[in-house]
Amino acid sequence: MDDIKLTKLSECAGCGAKVGAGVLAQLLSDIPVQRDPALIVGFDKSDDAAVYKLSDDLAMVMTCDFFPPIADDPYTFGAIAATNALSDIYAMGGEPRVALNIMAVPEGMPSEVVHEILRGGYEKVAEAGASIAGGHSIYDEEPKYGLSVTGLVDPRRLLTNAGARPGDVLVYTKRLGSGCVVTAAKGGLASAEQVAAAEASMMTLNRYARDVMVRHDVHAATDVTGFGMLGHTLEMAQGADAAIELDAAAFELLDGARETARLGILPAGMYRNRHFAEAEVDAEGVPLDMVDVLFCPETSGGLLISVAPDDAEALTADLRADGRVPCAVAVGRVLAHEGGKRIRVRGA
Repeated sequence: MDDIKLTKLSECAGCGAKVGAGVLAQLLSDIPVQRDPALIVGFDKSDDAAVYKLSDDLAMVMTCDFFPPIADDPYTFGAIAATNALSDIYAMGGEPRVALNIMAVPEGMPSEVVHEILRGGYEKVAEAGASIAGGHSIYDEEPKYGLSVTGLVDPRRLLTNAGARPGDVLVYTKRLGSGCVVTAAKGGLASAEQVAAAEASMMTLNRYARDVMVRHDVHAATDVTGFGMLGHTLEMAQGADAAIELDAAAFELLDGARETARLGILPAGMYRNRHFAEAEVDAEGVPLDMVDVLFCPETSGGLLISVAPDDAEALTADLRADGRVPCAVAVGRVLAHEGGKRIRVRGA
């Protein structure tokens, strides 16, 4: 099993394999949206998960997420993929309840490798308080793994990525840079310590940030994954018809992320994200390497939370006090959109 390097079996790693936001919008543009008053959030909303209302106080939250290997160790790959899929439920303020495996493996892959991928996913779903109830697997030359997850939420407390209000403070809950570190690792240019830190971050459930978040005056949330910080921030701004100002210097970064970007060692997804969002981004004066980190895809990133300004300090304090949330930093604010570019990046 130690002889198999999973990341060598795929062209892209993790959420870096995600179809670009602009391409995705074009693919869905002429598909009619089925009108059902109980479907609170559908694919036309550019949100993290679908939401279907069952009653006044209960709704289902549903998502599906899978990708090729982002780690060579099969258990770690399975755990990261499951953590990433579960995150969409947490971003909506929901709680996962049941999951189904989605798996593609080469026909000759050793059974113990497949077992370890599944075990990684199972243990993360169990940590989330949910159950894996089955799934579907196929043969494919390139391995892939993920989950379809269903959770529950009170529709009156549902969080979307479109509810941000001018004056809100943006708080982020993980260190940025997993896409940069993983890309460097594929080329043998990241240290074991840098890779271990990135993998630990990607395996940290957003459950703990969610459990704190729902106790505060939060207006919107999203998890930062394949579209990168700037891509997901742009979707948040567009959904709220607002503008957002980010403080680049406020972000905590994974060790090696910015150095990797400075060397130009970047995943293809960074260029897709830049193509999608750069027309709406004003980053004048910010070093290119930092802007690249902000455009870079994140795999199993943190929650970006839009919180009322008078509750922002309490939220960050409670997130830090929890002890299981990787970080909690105020990284920006929501502004009224008065024309021009929606995203302004300041600092270095």
